[in-house]
Amino acid sequence: MTYAVKECFLTLQGEGVQAGSRAVFLRFAGCNLWSGREQDRAQAQCRFCDTDFVGTDGINGGKFRTAAALADVVEDVWAGGPDRRLVVITGGEPMLQLDPPLIDALHGRGFRVAVESNGTLSAVAGIDWLCVSPKAGTKVVQRSGDELKLVWPQAGIDPQALEGWDFPHLLVQPMDGPENAVEAAIALAMERPRWRLSLQAHKVVGLA
Repeated sequence: MTYAVKECFLTLQGEGVQAGSRAVFLRFAGCNLWSGREQDRAQAQCRFCDTDFVGTDGINGGKFRTAAALADVVEDVWAGGPDRRLVVITGGEPMLQLDPPLIDALHGRGFRVAVESNGTLSAVAGIDWLCVSPKAGTKVVQRSGDELKLVWPQAGIDPQALEGWDFPHLLVQPMDGPENAVEAAIALAMERPRWRLSLQAHKVVGLA
């Protein structure tokens, strides 16, 4: 399989339970909920995405013909010792490309594999940490994992219904853009104590 990678870079995880952890971000190109083109946003199933996942022109981006070749890039980007290696695989939608050979290659280089998905595709076996972020109006088939991240507010999603899914961590994160998003997320966390507030710390401190 050829992997289409938008970018691969070293940073700190800015969101969720693992916020503040050093990590290599491996962003795959492509998504099944939006083309990534602004002219298509209004008709997309996900209209609030704040990420550029189109093409392979980002830092360390490109097309990789083997899992080993891509895992070697991740290891080079880590540029550190063997302790607490973490790669966060995201997109777009990473489940369009992520497969067992790549997970095995990353594990073989000592990485814990975390994945951020919209949940509309079933997760590949072997993932060490799975974060699902559901989008209103989509059919979520992956209803178990480690972390459920609800971008809020979203019309058409019932947080109470999501509480029945199999995730030990429920996080509510303000949507980037709407003026009342922070207040709405705080209100949800106050009203429903299973939800914890998550902020995009990387944007606060100016990291990619």
